[in-house]
Amino acid sequence: MGIRSHIPTFIVLGLAGCIVQLALVAAEAQQQQQTIAKATGQAATIHSGVADGNPSPALTGDRRPHYRLHISDVMNVSFAFAPEFDQTLIVQPDGFITLKDAPALYLKGETLSQAREDIAAAYEGVLYQPQVTLTLKDFERPFFIATGQIAHAGKFELREDITVTEALAIAGGFTEPAKHSQVVLFRRLDDQVVEAHLLNVKQMLKSRDLREDIYIKSGDLIFVPQSTISKIRRYIPSSSLGTILSPSQF
Repeated sequence: MGIRSHIPTFIVLGLAGCIVQLALVAAEAQQQQQTIAKATGQAATIHSGVADGNPSPALTGDRRPHYRLHISDVMNVSFAFAPEFDQTLIVQPDGFITLKDAPALYLKGETLSQAREDIAAAYEGVLYQPQVTLTLKDFERPFFIATGQIAHAGKFELREDITVTEALAIAGGFTEPAKHSQVVLFRRLDDQVVEAHLLNVKQMLKSRDLREDIYIKSGDLIFVPQSTISKIRRYIPSSSLGTILSPSQF
């Protein structure tokens, strides 16, 4: 009976040792990163939109880019001197539009000014110097997606310029298991390339320095991972966990 009563203690001590080892490994990795940074003369922290000293266009480019056409967008096309060619166009699932008495055009991803020029060029063989006006009638509303350890994961309408921390607040904020120091912002550059950027939201808020708080764009995905301590917390009695380490280490 005496031996059985000590088994839970051994389990707790064994798990505690693993946790402490993880903390030591993390601390050692951070120290190595600082050592490398000093040796190479580079900053120890990663700045938003900067890689090897070169700014990233996806993160530091124009915050208010021109709208680009998406599938199912609806446009009204009118001709100044040939109203008989006025028409309503829909961007089809293959990215093309079907024109009246002119070849089909691929417009997905183009701005309105580019689409207007392409439509005018398509009618040059039919009309003399066609004057085209293009107006969006129905289009995809700007949005962002927040997921992971937040109160209300989902798709949210992007009605104005907001930053990552503001978007997280709109999504209800962090849940208890959230890893505030490793929030990931995903931004699609094209159909094949997605850029990921790591943000230490915990440090930004703690230091009251929001210079790294990136403005999001339509289509951005914000992911909040689960902290390491929350993954193993259920295996350790809370009374023992408090004496081993502080969750702030993770």
